[in-house]
Amino acid sequence: MASSSPSIELPVGDRIVRISNPDRVYFPESGATKLDLVNYYLSVGDGIVRALRERPCMMHRFPKGLAGDKVHQKRVPNGAPPWLETVQVTFPRYNRTADELCVTELAHVAWAVQMSTVEFHPWNSRRADVEMPDEWRIDLDPMPDCPFDRVRRVAGVVQEVLEDLGAVGWPKTSGGHGLHIYVRIDPAYGFKDLRRAALAFAREVERRAPEDVTTTWWRKDRDPSKLFVDYNQNARDHTIASAYSVRGNQQATVSTPISWDEVASVDPREFTMFTVPARFAELGDLHAGIDDAVFAIDELLEWAERDEHQGLVEPAED
Repeated sequence: MASSSPSIELPVGDRIVRISNPDRVYFPESGATKLDLVNYYLSVGDGIVRALRERPCMMHRFPKGLAGDKVHQKRVPNGAPPWLETVQVTFPRYNRTADELCVTELAHVAWAVQMSTVEFHPWNSRRADVEMPDEWRIDLDPMPDCPFDRVRRVAGVVQEVLEDLGAVGWPKTSGGHGLHIYVRIDPAYGFKDLRRAALAFAREVERRAPEDVTTTWWRKDRDPSKLFVDYNQNARDHTIASAYSVRGNQQATVSTPISWDEVASVDPREFTMFTVPARFAELGDLHAGIDDAVFAIDELLEWAERDEHQGLVEPAED
């Protein structure tokens, strides 16, 4: 049933963002509303804008809240305000283009929530050249029987390998059962090379923790108790929830930046749209320095060549 509550107007920076149906319940289990969701994103404004800034962004929309269907929306709809920014991306497989949301200020985020967006899924490249990624994403994806202690343990191995490479990793919870580690990289290579580099890294993590890690491509062939290092998240147009994105579940968990010191004891279920604002107010954005720690993937590409010469074939992209 549609909400009958009147629209409200919120000042967001230099903009006024109109929020229709602010009392519509988006999360039935807690009763959290559309306005609650807007206020959450305003409370972590610096963090969410940093995570999305100038990146093509797919919106995961729930027009009727979590009680209804989810819509994966790439194209900004007609009627968007003139101050909204977009970037055009191409989809060669379908011979199509789309003007995707391109956040540069907090009002853009508030507008997206007004359009019923719960989750923000940005590309790992920016609008200056969307074909040249500047973010390497290490997705620690536990299989169904993989305990979270194993995820924590593998994250420690990831940190060791990154340190050996001279790279700085920025961990966050996924908002689900895994962890993500982001590395800012020099945008000198395309998606195919980044995926090759990410696979080479995943194989090195597997060599160091063979009892815990799998890089087996087909899900049906993976040990259900192991953790999959999902290098394919670095393929073109593959996106995962950004830092500070709420996830579309009843608990309203948040993909939350954490420190490396927190990995050993973190419980991702504790980070929700209800708890993260206070954490953000106290700690600020733990990913604030990510743009100052840029890594070149050349050594990883050398690892990839070594593996390929040894007959380790790169699986085809999904």
